[in-house]
Amino acid sequence: MQDVQEKISFGSAGLRERKRAETHARIQSEAISLFLRQGFEATTLDEIAGAAGVSRRSLFHYFESKEEIVFSTKADFPDLVAAAIEGRPADEPLLLMVENAFLDMARDHRDPQARALARLIKDTPALAAGDQAKYEKVERVLAAALCRRKGLPETDLACRVAASAAIGILKLSTEAWLTSGDEAPEVFGRAAFATLREVAGQKA
Repeated sequence: MQDVQEKISFGSAGLRERKRAETHARIQSEAISLFLRQGFEATTLDEIAGAAGVSRRSLFHYFESKEEIVFSTKADFPDLVAAAIEGRPADEPLLLMVENAFLDMARDHRDPQARALARLIKDTPALAAGDQAKYEKVERVLAAALCRRKGLPETDLACRVAASAAIGILKLSTEAWLTSGDEAPEVFGRAAFATLREVAGQKA
């Protein structure tokens, strides 16, 4: 009897978690659609709640602000970066490892809304500041992932420099991508990494 009760309890907990995840995803999706259609500042929390079919009070159980909704779409980015590094050959040179990891991510995680959302973040001051904090976190995660893949201590300077340079390239590539025509972001990334190698080869 106890086993049956435990199974029912675990099943109920699993159902609650699934419903919570579905509601979280619905709020996120409806909010992003509204932001892209009518602008971030012009969209209210009441509109988001109505579109998602939840009360304003319930919405706050999932997100504390509109900014949090936007950045929740990128919450798994640091983990994706670390996983991409882990997927590269351990004997690959550092810069090539980072470049290929980023290219792998660009191919495997294409999102039709990515460009519009990136432009929204760039053009909204309230979001741009938070985006900068995201880059800082990704740089730390990237440096640590490189150290692990290379079997080096976390303080290794080469890994930290490679991570810092790579995040700078990621920023530049994103900016170029947003102002270009139909070029894919990896086109700018390849060009930037090639330029970095040229600069690094110059003698002082």
